[in-house]
Amino acid sequence: MNILLSGALGHMGREVARQAETEGIEILCGVDAASGAADFPVHARFEYAPKADVVVDFSAPQALPGLLAYCERHGVPAVLCTTGYDDGQLAAIDEAAKRVALFRSGNMSLGIALLRALASRAAAVLGEGFDVEIVEAHHNRKKDAPSGTALMLYDAVKDAYEQPRTAVCGRHGRESKRQLGEIGIHALRGGTVTGEHEVCFFGPSERIKLSHSAESRSVFAVGALRAAAFLIGKEPGMYSMDDLVGRL
Repeated sequence: MNILLSGALGHMGREVARQAETEGIEILCGVDAASGAADFPVHARFEYAPKADVVVDFSAPQALPGLLAYCERHGVPAVLCTTGYDDGQLAAIDEAAKRVALFRSGNMSLGIALLRALASRAAAVLGEGFDVEIVEAHHNRKKDAPSGTALMLYDAVKDAYEQPRTAVCGRHGRESKRQLGEIGIHALRGGTVTGEHEVCFFGPSERIKLSHSAESRSVFAVGALRAAAFLIGKEPGMYSMDDLVGRL
């Protein structure tokens, strides 16, 4: 398996390259709008890149059009690890998945995949009598808030309820009393925090907290490389960490 690494010169791109070298996986080339040195060729645009077996993407939402065009032109699958896509970009991903295999996740950690499953189960067992709040913390350079992982956790929890649940991102003002059917999502930004996520269930006279802390970016790189290997030979469609974890 050889990889085209999108966002090759960023923090996560370099982490994926280090992990790939450790595992004996070839990085065929990279794509990055920034300039810099790497142990493999890095192109400014996807049009200049040769065909790889699979794309691993840790870039930015604006790189998506070129990435999807490359995948469809060469029939190459892609692991999309970037967060912060808008509705139009998500629709473009869904459309492309009709023609190529795409794997998308807001968090590539296997531990987060387990946390999602546990949070969904907790919501189903505890029921409507418990209030749910999600808290996430990241380093001070992170651009999107709430994190893609927090939104994944929100989706996992809300889908466990029969009645609709609404996301409330932060609370402020004089009329901010908690309403029935809310799931609060709160973002903390500071320092060099790799990633922390907590799902809190507050009930009558008791509370349950489920949490995950990433201590190194390497956990995301390992997950991305596992997803890349999983995707080789797959039929067109959209895949996720749920598909990967179910086959471990």
